[in-house]
Amino acid sequence: MVHSNKVRDYKDLDVWNRSMDLVVDVYDVVKSFPQEEQYSLVSQIKRSAISIPSNISEGASRNSKKELVQFFLYCIRVCVRVRNPTFNF
Repeated sequence: MVHSNKVRDYKDLDVWNRSMDLVVDVYDVVKSFPQEEQYSLVSQIKRSAISIPSNISEGASRNSKKELVQFFLYCIRVCVRVRNPTFNF
């Protein structure tokens, strides 16, 4: 929910809540990855997923809509990284 140019609480944003669901889903999915991927690919995917809600909350704390949009655009790029490694383990 955006009022004026600043978000009151990032937890009210649907996109933040959905990104938290994504983190949970990512953690569930990577459990099925091979053990040899735990310290490389799995770690990278987890960090990327966690960065999405983190950047949304940081962007929401900024003073302008322009800054918020910049953080959202960064999150879109991170989403590409999260979904890119499509392996069939």
